[in-house]
Amino acid sequence: MPRRSEEMLVDLWMSLLLVWITCVPCVSMTPIIGPSKSTQTGGSAAVVSGPGEGQRLLSRAKRGWVWNQMFVLEEFSGPDPILVGRLHTDLDVGGKNIKYVLAGEGAGTIFAINELTGDIHAMKRLDREEKAEYTLTAQVVNADNDQPLEPPSEFIIKVQDINDNPPQFNEGPYRASVPEMSGVGTPVTRVTATDADDPVYGNSAKLVYSILEGQPYFSVDPNTATIKIALHAMDREMREEYLVVIQAKDMGGHMGGLSGTTTVTVTLTDVNDNPPKFSKSLYEFVIPEDLPIGNMGGKVKANDRDIGDNAKSTYNIIEGDEQGMFEIVTDGQTQEGILRLKKVIDFESKRAYTLKVEATNIRSEPSNGVPFKDTATVKIVVEDSDEPPVFLKAVYVLEVNENAPINTVIGSVTARDPDSSASTVRYFIDRHTDLERQFNINVDDGKITLAKPLDRETDMWHNITVTATEVRNHSQISRAIVAIRVMDINDNAPEFATEYEAFLCENGKPGQVIQTVSAVDKDDPIQGHYFDYRLVPEMLNNPNFTIKNNQDNSISVLAKHDTFRRQKQEMYFLPIIVTDNGNPPMSSTNTLTIRVCGCSKDGIVQSCNVEAYVLPIGLSMGALIAILACIILLLVIVVLFVTLRRHKNEPLIIKDDEDVRENIIRYDDEGGGEEDTEAFDIATLQNPDGVNGYLPRKDIKPDLQFMPRAGQHSGPNGVDVDEFINVRLHEADNDATAPPYDSIQIYGYEGRGSMAGSLSSLETASSDSDQNYDYLREWGPRFRRLGELYSVGESDRET
Repeated sequence: MPRRSEEMLVDLWMSLLLVWITCVPCVSMTPIIGPSKSTQTGGSAAVVSGPGEGQRLLSRAKRGWVWNQMFVLEEFSGPDPILVGRLHTDLDVGGKNIKYVLAGEGAGTIFAINELTGDIHAMKRLDREEKAEYTLTAQVVNADNDQPLEPPSEFIIKVQDINDNPPQFNEGPYRASVPEMSGVGTPVTRVTATDADDPVYGNSAKLVYSILEGQPYFSVDPNTATIKIALHAMDREMREEYLVVIQAKDMGGHMGGLSGTTTVTVTLTDVNDNPPKFSKSLYEFVIPEDLPIGNMGGKVKANDRDIGDNAKSTYNIIEGDEQGMFEIVTDGQTQEGILRLKKVIDFESKRAYTLKVEATNIRSEPSNGVPFKDTATVKIVVEDSDEPPVFLKAVYVLEVNENAPINTVIGSVTARDPDSSASTVRYFIDRHTDLERQFNINVDDGKITLAKPLDRETDMWHNITVTATEVRNHSQISRAIVAIRVMDINDNAPEFATEYEAFLCENGKPGQVIQTVSAVDKDDPIQGHYFDYRLVPEMLNNPNFTIKNNQDNSISVLAKHDTFRRQKQEMYFLPIIVTDNGNPPMSSTNTLTIRVCGCSKDGIVQSCNVEAYVLPIGLSMGALIAILACIILLLVIVVLFVTLRRHKNEPLIIKDDEDVRENIIRYDDEGGGEEDTEAFDIATLQNPDGVNGYLPRKDIKPDLQFMPRAGQHSGPNGVDVDEFINVRLHEADNDATAPPYDSIQIYGYEGRGSMAGSLSSLETASSDSDQNYDYLREWGPRFRRLGELYSVGESDRET
């Protein structure tokens, strides 16, 4: 090929590449969906010349529609796959061996392409609500070697919607409320339905709302689904709840559309449109005059048809209670007015009251802002009662000196009968409040006298209860508290505030303060305490100690010299007289104990006696002895415990060589010889039913009266093993001093009706065997008994 032709061919391919990049994607591939929406405006067909074909002009055919989008109808269920569209390339000319390849979402499963023609078919039923579009890639390749002839091109297959989904109210059923007496057109609530169909394609998702149930009370906006009041003056007291059924229909509400429904429960809320109303215009109550203050005297009730706070009312007395004898409160639960006493009523003073009571709503009327009210008349009749005596005072306070003599009059109490009959009153002391019977009272005049001497230092106050009882009616009792204060006299001598124990250092200096001493006095003088301290007359010239008044009711004890030594005298006793300022003065003698101790250079006490040397840590000898005794006791307990553990009796375990009970433990044992013939019953092997159903117990002594079993038959050979064993068992059973007790073991039996019969020679009536069993005698003493049995059998048979 000439060089210029090669250059032209290169230019041609570069121009074609530029056209592919700048024009509509994949212009060389044309999906066939239907007729073109516009005609071609001109131009010639695109032709690519191959090498050696010469130079040709290249031009691009102008497309009039968007090629890269296809549509398929959802829910299509025809017998054959539905044709979605057709792909075509300019390379698809006669003689070209090409094929179309499809890739992407659903390729090969949902969508299939004809490799030769480029036809795309939908193989499955599609649902737009599940997936609205699929993105795929098409490519033209050489059918021989699968080499791509064009770059891959992407296109979209959209699923066209059909009306296959009804409207749904996902949030239903609904509940709403609206105030009663609302005007027509008042919005109640709004419901919302959704439609899964395509809202932008056709009317499949265009909804229209209507009301199926709930007229004429409510209406619904067909577009917004807002439910409104449609009837004037809807009263909650007449009907409180309504059920409304709303329908949503697609296709704009036209025939053939799908629909869905929901329910809306509308509740009328209460407004204060009803006044309270007393059930009666006149209430009459009889109240006893002895009714305690605060107690209920009667109830009134104003009913209100409203509910909640709109039905709550307060009650007030607006007339007839100028003295404030009564009050009325509202019961929060029952909304009743409770009439209670504020003051004590007296039949003798006033026998009847007439009150005017008003009930008022807490909330105001919505129209004019004034609360509803209603009134009623309450007539109260006071009933006469036999009242208990009344003390002039509720509490009496009396005083008496603690040295008052017996029968001294301390004071008196007075009570009277408030009834018009004025019964005589008797006085008594409640002995539960005067257990020691310190006081007495005159039953006629109420004078309280002293019965026993008093001691202020023991009890400063005595609180007793005095009762007053009518003579005419002993059940009418009243009580008063009498507080008796015992007045102080100076009858106690002062004494040391505590038991002092002073310590004196051997190396102390003269004039050093050894101890500060103070005193206390049980008496309580009005002027306060003042104590005078002095040494006893015998100690006025004490060579060792002296005292100093500190002017604060205390003294300091001072040392006179520094020659105190423990070896000489380790303890001193200093008597001190303490006198108070009472009338008359009282005094007592108290002794101060002074110990001589060894101290450091700084005056700190280190040791005062021998015990201090031995026990510098502060433990006494008695404490150490107690500790040692506890330790020794614990050691003794441990030794006894160990000794008991070592000498504890061993458990009674029967050793194998001591267990003389003859029980067969291993069933594969070949036999123990003559000695084992008493250990088991061979007849059990022949008779599976046991010894006539009798099985002796292993753990108790056999019955001495046990007799041999009846009905046993001897074998034909003359030697009945069963009878032999029974005889031996009978002998052993009758020997009460020959343990161990025999045990019978039960062995497995393979059945009665075996076709082979018994293979045991013990049960054979006759034998054709010529075998000689004399060799059993040569096997030793263990088989001697068995040999004797068989020898006896042979001799009997011959006989």
